Amino acid sequence: MVSLHLQGHIIPFVNLAMKLASKGFSVTFAHLEFVHHQISRSQYSSTDTDIFAQARSSGLDIIYTTISDGFPLEFDRDSDVYLESFLCEFPEKVDELVGKVMQSDSSSCSSFFLLSDTFSVWPAKIAEKYGLVDVSFWTEPALVFSLYYHLQLLRENGHVPVNGRKENVDYLPGIRSINTKDFMSYLQDSELTVLHKLIFQAFDSVKSADFILCNTVQELEEEAISALQEKQPFYAIGPLFQGDFKKNSVPRSLLPESNCEEWLNSRPAGSVLYISFGSLAKVTDKNVILEIAGGILLSQVKFIWVLRPGMVDSDGGGILPEGFEDRTRDRGLIVPWCSQNQVLSNPATGGFLTHCGWNSIVESIWSGVPMICYPLFTDQITNRKLVVDDWKVGMNLCDGASVTREEVAEKIGVLMSGKRGEELMQEIKKVRETLRNALTEYGSSEKNFDCFVKDVKDEIERRCKKM
Repeated sequence: MVSLHLQGHIIPFVNLAMKLASKGFSVTFAHLEFVHHQISRSQYSSTDTDIFAQARSSGLDIIYTTISDGFPLEFDRDSDVYLESFLCEFPEKVDELVGKVMQSDSSSCSSFFLLSDTFSVWPAKIAEKYGLVDVSFWTEPALVFSLYYHLQLLRENGHVPVNGRKENVDYLPGIRSINTKDFMSYLQDSELTVLHKLIFQAFDSVKSADFILCNTVQELEEEAISALQEKQPFYAIGPLFQGDFKKNSVPRSLLPESNCEEWLNSRPAGSVLYISFGSLAKVTDKNVILEIAGGILLSQVKFIWVLRPGMVDSDGGGILPEGFEDRTRDRGLIVPWCSQNQVLSNPATGGFLTHCGWNSIVESIWSGVPMICYPLFTDQITNRKLVVDDWKVGMNLCDGASVTREEVAEKIGVLMSGKRGEELMQEIKKVRETLRNALTEYGSSEKNFDCFVKDVKDEIERRCKKM
């Protein structure tokens, strides 16, 4: 298994490694060296930490290794230079790692399979070179996968790039109708960057994968999943969590986590609004933060606000209104990062103002916490549609083009104490039950995972017989 370097991908990848090992697989898990360094620093420990040591002590067969991306630790990994290397140089480093792992197998027929992130561009070539079964892992919802998967069809019909249009699209397999305004940002952009090139190339590659795993639930995206299953073996196996939702036995955070539990435990049930825009997204307009802060002041809500270093483009000054922290000291907690699962699962948390990252959505539903949605880019825009329009477990932060403090205060009030908030709470209980049922012994995700385990073993055996 080779994970991407992004927090939102690391979390489900680690959880998938644990699940595979629990089914009896021997797993070799590779992080990039700089990811390993970040995780180790976040744990306040030395950089030689084996993140799976505790998992192994419980009997899981997971070998942990690291792989260099060829850049120093301090290099800007959002730059085009870095992304270009992922297209050109990095595949060679993965090839070298896979070759070393393969050398440990002395049998005439390899019992390995290669599992990689769908956004990787190298799996097909490396799997073919070593005769490996190619398994692709999609960490986002099936709806987003389907839009990327049918990119050529969207181009042929003139809907990509979107170029600011708002048109309903009703010809995609498994998707009844979706407006172009709900497409991922990379399908809306008219200017193509290296990142666009990487994504589009990755989705050319995934069409040759032997199996595709998806971190979603069959019942929530039935039609999209069924349509994809007509194309390739596609398994909905989510949500992927470690055994204890609140506490992770395998370190996976790239940033040190503040402990909010004591603060939360002193607040009434359902009274706290949790605010976080994830580990990657940036707010390019500082005024958005000022208006959200203004809305918090007007609403008088109790809150935990994650303000990640570097999250907001600013002129070097403070990003919050002058005096904000003093005025909210008795009812608010501002932290640079925290354990989201701990916050969401605490009874005091009654709402979540979120950027609509997929992990955040699934964790919020699992915890029964309704959402206020403010998507920033990439899949978050499409994820918002699922939360607000399809499942009705959240509301939009702003209904117009810009964020205003008055609307922020109104939405907070509605979510935390209004009739609409009660309706959202009832709906999220239903969706939460769907998620939880999927992970029971006879639930859809457990059955799908067991089916994948059987199918991948059968495919490996079939290839061995042909040799």
